[in-house]
Amino acid sequence: MEHLYSNARTAARHVFAGLWCVLMGGLLSSCSSDIAQVERDWEAGASGVRFSMVFVIHGDGNYSYHDTAGTEYRADEVALAAAKRVAQENPEAEVFIFHQKPRRLFLFLFPLRSGEFSYYRNGRLIANESYQRDEDQPHFGPELELYRRFPADNQIGKVGVFLYYGHEIPEVGGEGYDASTPDRTFTIQDLAAGLRGFTHQSGRLDLLVLSTCFGGTPHTIGALGSFARTIIASPDNLHLSYFDLHPLERLDLGLQDGDVPSFAQRFARLAFDRLTRDVQTAVSVAVYDSDRVLEFIDSVRKDYDQKLTALNGEMQAFRDAMERCDCAELPPFVLPMMNRGVDVLYRSARFGRSAQKQSHSGWECWKGKEPQPPGSQTTGSALE
Repeated sequence: MEHLYSNARTAARHVFAGLWCVLMGGLLSSCSSDIAQVERDWEAGASGVRFSMVFVIHGDGNYSYHDTAGTEYRADEVALAAAKRVAQENPEAEVFIFHQKPRRLFLFLFPLRSGEFSYYRNGRLIANESYQRDEDQPHFGPELELYRRFPADNQIGKVGVFLYYGHEIPEVGGEGYDASTPDRTFTIQDLAAGLRGFTHQSGRLDLLVLSTCFGGTPHTIGALGSFARTIIASPDNLHLSYFDLHPLERLDLGLQDGDVPSFAQRFARLAFDRLTRDVQTAVSVAVYDSDRVLEFIDSVRKDYDQKLTALNGEMQAFRDAMERCDCAELPPFVLPMMNRGVDVLYRSARFGRSAQKQSHSGWECWKGKEPQPPGSQTTGSALE
């Protein structure tokens, strides 16, 4: 009898160990049941692709907001759902979607995977899996590894689109961009390095959409313009970091003629119209021709970089005394070619000190803060 009891205990231990392995495997491994099989299915069923889109959606931060009914949403989840809808509605596109999520630990010890990857081709989901965003890895290292697992047969000649959704990307410093990993830094230069990897075959993207606050600065457009011919960005606050993605659905119809600059104008107009309906804060959406704006960027680079150098130094008092502004407010930046190659849609805020501002140059700079009247408050967007 004791022998039977001992055997039962041994069997129970094996069952428990097996269940533990299954649990940990499910938590720490890929969400895809058989990634090799879906890759074979993709290769067997691949058909014509004219458009290649990459979405990077940052979700490791405070992206919560409430609508007028009090319902809570997360802006990154809303953007993710819209990106998946774009992927499903494009029969002639391949779409890579990377959702960067907060770092989490299982039992306070084991890191769970903090990224989710989806790959669509011809409107069909081909692969979906989680991946790890390690702190000691270069930015976009895991994303580029996944991206290269699905090499397109004719990358050259496709219309390439890259979209980044997230908070304002710092031009210097960058500590704390990932809320769950505050020691990790992320700057515009890190994004530029990632774009270099995503464009290694095609050389240059046709369109870059930077859905963040304060994307239209000379430094940002200059750094990213080497990797994209046309850039859509907001030079000011962008409410909820939100550009409407509906224009990207059915690119086989909306971009049938291949005229990307004209498409970018339509995209910007629809995004602007949607934002001006929904928010009371200032709205600005700009389209930059990366080659045509280069003369202006080169002319003001020295002045702008001097401000960045000071902001990146140890002078906390200097940083606290600076604020964003339209570059047109600073005489050294008001040059004959300032408006060349940039088309701006702008509506002033419905309230506050900027309510009287009627236009925007499309370029954002730094200046010393103006004294605030007693009792006044600075009003910004609910979420950068």
